[in-house]
Amino acid sequence: MGRRGRRSGLRGWWNWRCARGFGGSIRRTSGGINFEAGVGEGLAAAYRAGIVTRDDLFLQTKFTYRRGQDDRLPYDPGARVAVQVEQSLAGSLEHLGTDHVDSFVLHGPASGYGWTDADAEVWEAMQRERDAGRARLLGVSNVSLRHLEQMIEVHSEAPAFVQNRCYARLGWDREVRLFCRERKIVYQGFSLLTANVEVLRHPVASGIAARANATPAQVVFAFARSVGMLPLTGTSRAKHMREDLASCELKLEPEAVGAIESLAG
Repeated sequence: MGRRGRRSGLRGWWNWRCARGFGGSIRRTSGGINFEAGVGEGLAAAYRAGIVTRDDLFLQTKFTYRRGQDDRLPYDPGARVAVQVEQSLAGSLEHLGTDHVDSFVLHGPASGYGWTDADAEVWEAMQRERDAGRARLLGVSNVSLRHLEQMIEVHSEAPAFVQNRCYARLGWDREVRLFCRERKIVYQGFSLLTANVEVLRHPVASGIAARANATPAQVVFAFARSVGMLPLTGTSRAKHMREDLASCELKLEPEAVGAIESLAG
């Protein structure tokens, strides 16, 4: 879908989600993936129609460094990163028609090798936004165990959320999940399906799905919840949305959870 189609489609997509009881997770991502103003228009229409209220939704947005942005910069690239954080969130609030978001997430540290001074400046600016009431909770995304350990050494406050792409072949991000569990941090797993196509096609997953009268995708989401993840879904297909929501009713036996865990590399 081209950018114009993606933008117009988001309005209808959000009306559909709201009408069927889906919460909201809005992510400012790179490469023109999301058009936040279009989501705001969809939300406004849902509010006007009485489908949902703001309190029914959980809205989450991100601060992204310059290298991860496209041409729609949400801040002055010449400003200090702390100012960029303020400008980015102010733009999100305007787009979404709200005075606060429920979660504000750092969309990846500045370096893949560790927590940097720039990250510390961004995190402290995010804390000020939270303290001012413009965000309820704070999180980080695309982080390693090293990032988190160094972050905790520098800052007295841990994130409320860690949002990572979760690969079965890498142990379902086990070390980071353990770190989160020990500190009562909510682990949000994304790309659970697209990053794990081999699991969806594996006889173990398909066998569990057949016995549970479910789809392999539903089994993966149920597995994720069983091991302490909050699974995220970004599908725009109505059929898949219904299946994703229905997966909340699926409870896996411990043996099934262990079998899927064993598919990790």
